Amino acid sequence: MTHHDSTHVMSRDEIVAATSRPIPRVFTIASAVLAVIGAIVFIFGAVTGESRAWQSLHFNWLFFATMSQAAVVFVAVQRITTSRWSRPIVRFLEGYVAFLPVAFLLLILIFLGKGHIFPWAHEAVTVAEKRVYLEPGFLVSRDLILFAIITALSLWYIYTSIRLDVGLLPDAGASWARGLRDRMRRNMSDERRAIHSTHSLQGKLAVWLCLAFGFFYTVFAWDLSMTLDVHFQSALYSWWFFMGGWLAALMTWSLLVMWWRKHLDVYDLITETHIHDLGKLCFAFTTFWGYLTFGQYLVIWYGNLAEETHWMRLRLIQPWLPATLAVTFMVFVLPFFGLMSRAAKVFLPTFVLFATVSILGIWLLRMVETYPSIHPEAHALPFGIWEIGVGMGFVGLWGLCYIAFMNAFPRMRATMLSSPYRDEVQVPVDAETMLPLPAHE
Repeated sequence: MTHHDSTHVMSRDEIVAATSRPIPRVFTIASAVLAVIGAIVFIFGAVTGESRAWQSLHFNWLFFATMSQAAVVFVAVQRITTSRWSRPIVRFLEGYVAFLPVAFLLLILIFLGKGHIFPWAHEAVTVAEKRVYLEPGFLVSRDLILFAIITALSLWYIYTSIRLDVGLLPDAGASWARGLRDRMRRNMSDERRAIHSTHSLQGKLAVWLCLAFGFFYTVFAWDLSMTLDVHFQSALYSWWFFMGGWLAALMTWSLLVMWWRKHLDVYDLITETHIHDLGKLCFAFTTFWGYLTFGQYLVIWYGNLAEETHWMRLRLIQPWLPATLAVTFMVFVLPFFGLMSRAAKVFLPTFVLFATVSILGIWLLRMVETYPSIHPEAHALPFGIWEIGVGMGFVGLWGLCYIAFMNAFPRMRATMLSSPYRDEVQVPVDAETMLPLPAHE
């Protein structure tokens, strides 16, 4: 990424002081209200037997869980590439991990109501080759196990990042997490050794986390989205699925960085160049998402196989065509052309506009992925109180998780921003002897 210069290098004490400004209570209250509204809407729908309440729970889960997991994986990618440009802003992305344990519980809830969502839960699978794979017990157990594994890996990785700051900075943060912070400080080594040992451990965890993301979310894409139509199959579907989450993570991260930059008044740490870099990432992965979308469509079009074309055709006829076109314009056309110039990336109103449009488009995309397969004979677009109400609930629940994380732990990687040893990690050393490792190691 771009080389970052700053006219003033903030000290550790200045960073800690600047990032200690409390989050306005109105955000916590608003998140709680939205979460309660969503819970009421869902519970009412579940009690009255409204299947769309469960289906809304499902597609909203796909959006928020995939986005949150992709965010943690992007943090891991920063370690694999030994990135330094993102040090002032990457903690804002690490906070996404707080939603994953909640997502695991919600996945259990989704499987409890699987009869309202998945055809394989209540119909005999007529495709012999898929019968074993879609056996409900096998599918549910593997998805829960895989999600538990990647959630544990994600929590472990972010724990190592937070521990470095918690262990070396004065105690601060929400009182409910004081016990956890105290445990993090136990057996903390000196600063130089702690930086190198953390960097070494994160290098191993990051690789496993990225591999798990690629494999596990391929399985989730098949099991929780593609198999809503048991006859459809596409080799590109999983890439298209989790790259939507990746793009949503980058777009939401960009909005959060802009807000934190203003709220904490850390313009010396988070510069216009960071905003420009985020804009370039958003533009690049908007392009990549468009490439995957067109690549999948093109293969289905020229292959002209009945088990593939019906999935695409269903989304290109009424009542789904307007939603499909809206997704195309919101996720690709508008952000692609809108963020093409440098000026649009660094001018906050335009960046906010296109990022917000993209996020809403990806949310709508999750509905377009799932709903036509569940409602293939719908005469009107099934969009109303269930989709909006449950969506509001997810926004509130995600917000509560994120705020809790950011209130509990240091909001920036102050150690890696201020330590005299911060750039030694570019040359790996033995964490015990502190001697440089041979090049082949």
